[in-house]
Amino acid sequence: MKKYFQKLGSSLMLPVAILPAAALLLGIGYWIDPTGWGADSPLAAFLIKAGGSIIDNIPILFAVGVALGMAKEKDGSSALSGLVAYLVVTTLLSTGSVALLEGIDAAKVDPAFAKIGNAFVGILSGIVASMMYNRFSHVKLPDAFAFFSGKRLVPIMTAVAMLVVSGVLFFVWPVIYTALVSFGKTISDLGAVGAGLYGFFNRLLIPTGLHHALNSVFWFDVAGINDIGNFLSGKGEKGVTGMYQAGFFPIMMFGLPAAALAMVHTAKTKKKKQIASLMLAAGFASFLTGVTEPIEFAFMFLAPMLYLVHAVLTGLSLAIAAAFHWTAGFAFSGGFIDYFLSLKNPMANQPYWLLVQGLVFAVIYYFLFRFIITKFNLKTPGREDDDDDEAEEVSLAKGESKFAAMAAQIYEGLGGDANVMAVDNCVTRLRMEVKDMNAVDQKKIKSTGVPGINIVGPQSIQVIVGTNVQFVADEIVKIRKKK
Repeated sequence: MKKYFQKLGSSLMLPVAILPAAALLLGIGYWIDPTGWGADSPLAAFLIKAGGSIIDNIPILFAVGVALGMAKEKDGSSALSGLVAYLVVTTLLSTGSVALLEGIDAAKVDPAFAKIGNAFVGILSGIVASMMYNRFSHVKLPDAFAFFSGKRLVPIMTAVAMLVVSGVLFFVWPVIYTALVSFGKTISDLGAVGAGLYGFFNRLLIPTGLHHALNSVFWFDVAGINDIGNFLSGKGEKGVTGMYQAGFFPIMMFGLPAAALAMVHTAKTKKKKQIASLMLAAGFASFLTGVTEPIEFAFMFLAPMLYLVHAVLTGLSLAIAAAFHWTAGFAFSGGFIDYFLSLKNPMANQPYWLLVQGLVFAVIYYFLFRFIITKFNLKTPGREDDDDDEAEEVSLAKGESKFAAMAAQIYEGLGGDANVMAVDNCVTRLRMEVKDMNAVDQKKIKSTGVPGINIVGPQSIQVIVGTNVQFVADEIVKIRKKK
C-alpha cells in the first residue's frame, strides 16, 4: 500500500510540473499591471487569463497525469481515459444532474456536488483510468468487435467503470467532502498555529511521499482552502491567502542552503571538497527552485535527529509568517523564481519581510546544525567512517555523457539485469524495484555523487539524484533496452 501511494505521489509530479508555466504567465501579468490585474493593460489581461486557464483546470491535469503515471505503460490511451473518467463523473454528479436524479430543485442539492470538479476527484479519475488500462489494454475481443480490442477498449471500460464509481460517490461524496472541509476548517481556525502544524507534518511525510495527500487539502480546491489557486488568481483575503506557502520561502531559500554549508564545514578535511561540490549544487537548486530533496535526503536517514529539527523549524517558519501576515505564493515550490514572480501578485502582503525572516533562519540553521552534528558526532555526508565511503570514482568513456556514466554505475550497483525489475522516477528520485536488496551495492551507487539512497521496502529502493533525474532514468532505460 505504501509503495502504491509513493507511485501515486510521483505521478502527481507531471501535472504539478506544469504549474510553473501558470506562475510565469500570471507573475509577468501582475508585474505589468499590479493594480488593475489586467483591467488597465490588454497584454497583462492576456497573460493573466492564460495563466488562469492552467490554474482553473488543475483537476483535469491531475486526472490525465495520474492516469498516465499509474499505468504500467506510458501510453496516450491511459491519459485519454483519465480525461474520459473525469468528464463522466463531473457531468453525472454536477448540481444540475443530481437535481434531475433526485427530482428536486437545484437550490436544494447538497452543496458538496457543487465542488465535484476538484483535485481529489481528478486524482480518483486518474486512478480508475490507470486500473482500466492495466486490466484491458491487451485484451483481444472476438473478430466482430476486434476494432475495439486492446487500447481502444480502455476508454470504453473506463466510462463504464466511472458509472459505477459515480453511483458510489452519489452517496459517499457528501460524507467525504464534509470530513475534508471539517479537517481543513479545524486547521485553518487555528490560524498561525495551524499553518505551523501543517508545515511540520509536510516535512515529516516527505520520506514516505505521502505529503502530496496532505498538500492537496491545503493547496488545492479539495476542502475549499485552495491556497495556491486563490493566491495565483488574485482571489481570497490579503495577508491570509498564501499562509500555507509563505513560510516555505525562508526555509528553502535560506535555511536549507545554510544547513548544507554546515554539513560542508563539519565534513572531514579530505572529503570536504567532494561534499562542497555536492552541497553547492543542492543548495543552489533549493534557493533558486525550491527543490529541497537533494539536501534533505543527504541527512534524513544518516541523522534523523537533524531531520526532526528541520521539520520543527519548518513549522515554526510557517507559523511566524502566518502570524505576521507575510505572504508570497508559488506554483511549484518555495524558491527564488516563484518568490520573485509573486511579488506583484495582489495577494502578496509584505513579502520582503520573508527575506529578513530567511536570513534569521539561515543563521539558526547553520549554527544549530553545526552544533548538533559535532555534539552528537552525527554521520552526515563527509563524516562517514573511511571504510564505508571507499568506492571507485565514476569514469567517463570517450564520447559518454556524465548521465550515461552515472546511469551505468547506478545500474551496476543495483545488481544489473539480474536484479532490477522496474525503473521509474519522480522529480528528484529514481524509484526502482529489485529482486534482492542484498545484491545492491550502496557504496558503488553513492560513489556517483548522489545525495542519498532510501530503502522503502524489501524490494523498493530510491536513489536521490536531483533535478537531472530524468536524464539518468532515460539512460538506465536505454541500458535495459540494449540488454
